Formats: sequence, C-alpha cells, structure tokens
Amino acid sequence: MDLHGQRVVVLGGTSGVGLAVAVGAASAGAEVVVVSSRRSSVDKALSALPDGATGRVADLSDPSTVRGVLEEIGELDHLVYTAGESLALMPMAELDVEQARQFFGLRLFGALAAVSAAAPLVRTGGSITLTTGTAKDRPGAGWAVPASICGAVEALTKALAVELAPIRVNAVSPGVLRSPLWAGMSEADREQMYRDVAAATPAGRIGEVGDAAQAYLYCMTQTFTTGTVLTVDGGTVLV
Repeated sequence: MDLHGQRVVVLGGTSGVGLAVAVGAASAGAEVVVVSSRRSSVDKALSALPDGATGRVADLSDPSTVRGVLEEIGELDHLVYTAGESLALMPMAELDVEQARQFFGLRLFGALAAVSAAAPLVRTGGSITLTTGTAKDRPGAGWAVPASICGAVEALTKALAVELAPIRVNAVSPGVLRSPLWAGMSEADREQMYRDVAAATPAGRIGEVGDAAQAYLYCMTQTFTTGTVLTVDGGTVLV
C-alpha cells in the first residue's frame, strides 16, 4: 500500500482507529495531518507519528471551523473521518433525545460537513473514507441510536460515491475493537465485553484498531473501489 507523495487528512486521528490509520498511512509514505478537538490529544498523537506529520485543533462538530481548517490545509489526496465520542446505549425507556441528537451531530452531520468542505480540495485519484459500524447489521437492545447512525452513514457513503465521482467514497464498518471508544464503561465491564465478543467471534479474538486501519488503507489505495462498505469484525455478523 504505497502512499508516497500523497497527503492524508484524518479527522479524529488522534486516538483509537483514527490514530492507527494515521500511523499506517505515514508508514506507507504519506504526509499525514491529524485533526482533533483537543490540543493535548493532537500533541500526544504527533509524538507517536514520524517527523513530517502535522496536527490541527478544530471542533469537528462545527462546520465552519472544519471548513476553515481544511482550507488552511489545502489540497489533499485522501480524507478519513473517524471522529466520534464514546458510545452510550439508550434503551427506549431511558431515551434522551437531545443526547441522541448530539451523537448524530458529530458522527453523521460532522462527516457530511467535512465531506462538503473537503471535496473541492481532493486531488485527482483521491478518496474519502467514512466510518460506520456493525450495529446496523446486528443491533441489540438499547442500540437504536448507534444502529441508526451506522445505517445513515452507509447510505450517505453510497450517495456520495455517485455524486462526487470520480472521487472515490467508501466506509469502514468495524465490529467491537479494543479501543478508547468504550472508555465510558467500567474496566471490569469492558474486559468482560471483550471476552464475550471474542468467544462468540469466528476469528476467535477481539479486534484491534490496527485490524480496522488496514481497511482504511485499502480504501485509499484500491483505485477501483467506491461506494463500498468494508466490514472488519472477525465474522461477528455471521453468527
């Protein structure tokens, strides 16, 4: 996967899957720019990235701020959107509609605003890769909001692939990964979830952020793939 001479911008690229994508892209020769809402997160990510990588601070839920940062960065070859706060399940009996709106705000509308701002900056042969999840395929009780977001991002990916062609637009759909996404859970509950998922997964283990990162790199470098959602879940949706 060769990205030499190409600029990769990762929105949400300072931890978890986003940072793994940034590290992978830099290893493939790309000039990497990571963007996050906190300076401390950007600085920490840059310490894990090679010389030449840069970072910007921006509120990814604010379309005007995102547009301004992308215009400052200038032309790019690949945009990756992995931004998202820790997930919280919402049983219907405890539904907080305002919190649900906030989840949609960053994960769906934030992605939409970023694509709108970035599309004119993407060079010929470039790509955009969004992030969805397997909650849309096998939702459980309490997963109505996350599953809805994931389904919306999948539909958005396909629509954008048509509208923005020849820019390639794809999405990656990770299963449960060992990542900061689950930081809101207690350590005991989180580790039990990892064990339960690993035991039920055909691959026989919990996923790592590096597993998902390989799919994003594929979307950047496979020039005949667009409108596709790559599932990286160890086979969880099969059982």
